[in-house]
Amino acid sequence: MNGKAAIFLSVRDKATRLPGKVMRRIHDRRAIEHLIDRIRRSTAADLVVMTTSIHSGDDGLAAVAEANGIACFRGSEEDKLTRYLDAADQFGIEFFTVVDGDDLFADATFIDQIITDWRKSNGDFIIVDKLPVGGTAFGVRTEAMRKVVELKAENDTEVWGGYFTTTGLFNCRFLEPVDERMARPDLRMTLDYQEDLDFFTAVFDALYQPGTVFSFASILELLVARPDIVALNQGAQQKYEAGLKKAAPVRMKPVTSAI
Repeated sequence: MNGKAAIFLSVRDKATRLPGKVMRRIHDRRAIEHLIDRIRRSTAADLVVMTTSIHSGDDGLAAVAEANGIACFRGSEEDKLTRYLDAADQFGIEFFTVVDGDDLFADATFIDQIITDWRKSNGDFIIVDKLPVGGTAFGVRTEAMRKVVELKAENDTEVWGGYFTTTGLFNCRFLEPVDERMARPDLRMTLDYQEDLDFFTAVFDALYQPGTVFSFASILELLVARPDIVALNQGAQQKYEAGLKKAAPVRMKPVTSAI
């Protein structure tokens, strides 16, 4: 496939567990700006788009996008999937990788792996499996997202991967990491709680040099050498998953065949 591919940086400034989390400063930049620095190193994506909402509380994020030279799309406040689809249509995107704004170490290496696989396979939903929590982007073919938006039976789509992986309607692809040493699903690299911020701050303290982006491999090497950093947010994933169990399962309108 030779269509246009994008990275959608999916973010809203409405966190309750750690208010203002993506705007927190880590060294000389906001957390979200460190993520922008990392994902814009992609060589396979045609553009990076911040996808946020029309709510006035997200004005600051739109300003960050402008200041950092990336596009911004503002859409539905609650329905992420409609927001992504509308952004894809506005920018003429055939395939997009969604990077959550709190996944600060989501890396261009894996984004490029996903986009490259789509160009060969035309998959509907593609991730790099077995990475640390928060390590992979979620690759989605625009027409597959259009089908989900047509068929989904709710507007609150905060947790949305199941629309693709549990319905049997889509070609879902789970890729192996480019380096088997990166297969560390036991590690957590997402920003939800104070202990997650402590984790990210400790990694930046050890590796960050202003104006540079340290590699994903160097993060893993550090965590092998410094189990004390791993321990900082070791209990956060269990706490997060307990909250997920309270979320309603995805609901789809009846369909008669796969797309």
